[in-house]
Amino acid sequence: MVIPSALSRAGEGDEAAFARLVVEHERMVYGIALHSLHDRETAEELSQEVFLQLYRSLDAIESPEHLVNWLRRVTANRCIDVARRRRFRLVPLEDVAVAGDAGEWRDPIAARTLARLIGRLPARQRLVIVLRYQEELELGEIAATLSMSVNTVKSHLRRGIEKLRRWLGESAERSDS
Repeated sequence: MVIPSALSRAGEGDEAAFARLVVEHERMVYGIALHSLHDRETAEELSQEVFLQLYRSLDAIESPEHLVNWLRRVTANRCIDVARRRRFRLVPLEDVAVAGDAGEWRDPIAARTLARLIGRLPARQRLVIVLRYQEELELGEIAATLSMSVNTVKSHLRRGIEKLRRWLGESAERSDS
């Protein structure tokens, strides 16, 4: 006897199965949105919109792997849309989350500084860095998620890291003065 997956049951209208899909993937969707937008409320709203779009698109999802890629791509695209609408906006330092596991940081001041600087990056560079270091995606996976070439992903990653290094250097010089 083959037990149908939560994905196939959700596609057949099983609300409990869809709820399981949401619970299973909400941390990933919310994490991408939060680390890209640096705004908890906007990340929550965006996550809800992504899952609403998923509900409407369940018949197009072919497999659990396709679901994960679809969720990443839709979340990333919506983050870019939000960033375009609001352009650049300063965020209070205490509202900025650090990409990756904050427990890995030995220096909380450096972690907050890095998070603030990541928030200053252009939307696509910020998303590439979040997908690479928070979601630990390979360059090819990021390229597929954001519908860009691997070379474009490499370029955004390199430019973003260069800016972060430059800004961190400037920050260190100011603190030494």
